[in-house]
Amino acid sequence: MTGHFDADLVSIQQARDLVTASKEAMRSFQYAEQADVDRICQAMVDAAMANAARLGQLAHDETGFGFAEHKRLKNEFAAQGCWDAIKDVQTCGVLRHDTAKRIIEVGYPVGVIAALAPSTNPTSTAIFKILISVKARDGVVIAPHPTAIKSTSEAVRVMVEAGEAAGMPHGLVGCMTEVSLAGTNELMRHPTVSLILATGGPGMVTAAHSCGKPAIGVGPGNNPCYVDRSADVKRAAEMIVESKSFDCSTICATEQSVLADAPIAEELKSCMEAAGAHWLSADQARAVTAGMFRPNGLMHAKFVGRTPQQIADQVGIEVPPDARILVAPLTEIGPQHPISQEKLTTLLGFTTVDGWREGCEKAFELLKYGAGHSVSVHAADEEVVMAFALQKPAFRMMVNTWGSLGAVGFTTGLTPSFTLAPGGVGGAVISDNVSVEHLFNIKRIAYHLNDAPAAARAYGGVINGARPNPAVGLDASSIDDIVSRVLRELTRQ
Repeated sequence: MTGHFDADLVSIQQARDLVTASKEAMRSFQYAEQADVDRICQAMVDAAMANAARLGQLAHDETGFGFAEHKRLKNEFAAQGCWDAIKDVQTCGVLRHDTAKRIIEVGYPVGVIAALAPSTNPTSTAIFKILISVKARDGVVIAPHPTAIKSTSEAVRVMVEAGEAAGMPHGLVGCMTEVSLAGTNELMRHPTVSLILATGGPGMVTAAHSCGKPAIGVGPGNNPCYVDRSADVKRAAEMIVESKSFDCSTICATEQSVLADAPIAEELKSCMEAAGAHWLSADQARAVTAGMFRPNGLMHAKFVGRTPQQIADQVGIEVPPDARILVAPLTEIGPQHPISQEKLTTLLGFTTVDGWREGCEKAFELLKYGAGHSVSVHAADEEVVMAFALQKPAFRMMVNTWGSLGAVGFTTGLTPSFTLAPGGVGGAVISDNVSVEHLFNIKRIAYHLNDAPAAARAYGGVINGARPNPAVGLDASSIDDIVSRVLRELTRQ
């Protein structure tokens, strides 16, 4: 049937159908009780964990990016790691009850969410966005990247099958399989979609913010990593190489350029080489730059998420078989110098700075091309750490840890997330690691607390006397029972 129609039209119609089905499923699910929601989410988490390795292999085979084993780890973190952080979050019924202020707060879903999934983290992003959406009682439609349709849709299928077996309404979670730019735009602009959750390239994130409706988008990361003279140099070197090589640098918070404090720069280089970093010669660096980047500074897709050996084969140079990352000199910063930009592959910039003040200045320059996202510091001097924290326009600062897994909350105490918002300076409305609390609204039931001023109540010179405050609705012991009865009645309607 689809062969008789233009592919864009098929994609557009599928987007419309999926959004309509999700909205219809929400008619009952928006009144679900917390125990039911959590049971469904737990079932989906269990299914994702059971399929994490298979989905990781599928993502690697389809895109060619990174390592299947690392993608398994990301799938597991998107499922169990994120669930452990949000499972006790109350999203249904009464959230809080302030008897002093006479306010009751009630959770309410945002609506149907259009969720874009990137090719770099296709399965883990889909798992994560479905989990936080359903926990918030939202419907969600996943839009895969065109190069990762098979793996993304399979991750969604696994989650949906488990969720529906546990009681999730059919159609609440959907996934586009007929993917086109026109179809994705239709999904984002559909009047029934309440929020866009955009993770992807700058073009798609910009499009999401241009749809005239609420959007949470993530801009590019260009994480500068400063290593201070007070740092544990060997430990810093090992962490930088490990983080940069993890899944071939496909997490947007991965270190992109190292700013080495002059007194320890040579030691850092030596320790990084021992950990698997290969320093490119000037000629090799020119060959990599010429082959990897377009004239506008953007990377050719065939270099994204590749090992040093794969990069070397494509540009005609030789690197050691045990090289984990490639390092090129960072000589200048700006659009005409692609080494200074975000590089979602195993290529790292390196330069020497004279102390933390120059390190701060260089980091600030680099963050112009990744504003609001992330910065890393290796230092034992807490004044240096705080100087970076106070000055840098980045809302995630990883200290003495990995940039990649630190920013997403794996090696740090940050909220586990695969959507890292860059705040106002990065073009987003929030600066948090996006999670369930961003996907539901809060109704506030406010009872009379204070009489209006006498002058405000006066009419024709007559002022009514003070009124007693009724206690109606503030019996805390009965509120939960009332809410449960009402929700059950609404679900039956």
